[in-house]
Amino acid sequence: MSTIEATSLTKTFGSFTAVRDVDMSVGEGEVVCLLGPSGCGKTTTLRMIAGLESVTEGEVKIGGRVMNRLPPEKRDIAMVFQFYALYPSVSIGGNIEMPLYHLGLSAEERGREVARVAEILQLGEVLERLPGQLSEGEKQRAAVARAIVRDPNCFLFDEPLSRLDVEQRHSMRGQIKEVLSGLSKATVIVTHDQMEALTMANRIAIMRDGMIEQIGTPHEVFSQPRNVFVAGFIGSPKMNLLDGRLSTIKDGKATIELGADNVVFPVPAAAEALVGSHLTIGIRPRALEPVDSPSERSLTGQVELIEPMGAETLVHVRDEDERDLRVVLPRERKVAPGEVLHLACDLTQTHIFDDSGLAVR
Repeated sequence: MSTIEATSLTKTFGSFTAVRDVDMSVGEGEVVCLLGPSGCGKTTTLRMIAGLESVTEGEVKIGGRVMNRLPPEKRDIAMVFQFYALYPSVSIGGNIEMPLYHLGLSAEERGREVARVAEILQLGEVLERLPGQLSEGEKQRAAVARAIVRDPNCFLFDEPLSRLDVEQRHSMRGQIKEVLSGLSKATVIVTHDQMEALTMANRIAIMRDGMIEQIGTPHEVFSQPRNVFVAGFIGSPKMNLLDGRLSTIKDGKATIELGADNVVFPVPAAAEALVGSHLTIGIRPRALEPVDSPSERSLTGQVELIEPMGAETLVHVRDEDERDLRVVLPRERKVAPGEVLHLACDLTQTHIFDDSGLAVR
């Protein structure tokens, strides 16, 4: 049974708590990405699962067995590191073959397994080369091949694509996802790149200051962020987060004071308790659309900066309260610096957070 379960996982270094009360389960065939800014505790969490760091409190189970006191070699895991850790004087084929010696396989069986994974990861033509003769992308594929060749119980990846260029990252994301989808193994991937997490994971655990802020499918964490941190962290360009005050609610619609603009939003029943309170409105850049005249659901500002992005254009709009509104427009929609825009909000992509930063639903 290929499963990973972390319960109340905590790690302290002296008086510093690096990871606090992490609860996470990874099912058979599931890929969970630990995503967050540098120093949030994601790699420490991975290292506790691997046995490379001791657990201060809590429990790690792999395949239903408690692993807290077992060393890494007894956990039946395969780990791919940010730095490939290939033996420089050994051929790529030899590097991939290395884990098989401990299984007592014959030379013929080892050769067959190496050829199998080399075909999966398109390494057949470089098996005789040394690591120093390979590109960065080929080295990373070799590290993945060495991990999967012995059929471990689960996989752990620590920022596996961080040293690759943009084109190689795109290619490797697809290759790793394809390989993992055919192995039915529980997999945890650490990354600080949200695009990697959104494209490779079945679920994403977003971490901050050693704790998991939200765990859910890529769609859930993007469309239903639990708090202001998750809302601002997920999405590119970043969500607009505007401070406001809920002044009135009538017929399920709230009038929210956003500086010079009063905007009317439909709100859930839970918002009734927030009348008169300060809150945060989250609006995705693609949820703002220029309209001809102001309305009860629009914001007004002046174009300050234009950033072409190919098929789309990122426009920075400065409103009367000196806030920078990010707006994504189709390339065909032309705007000019200094132009005044009235921006209507798509209410289906608008989020309300209370004064403690939690989503109001």
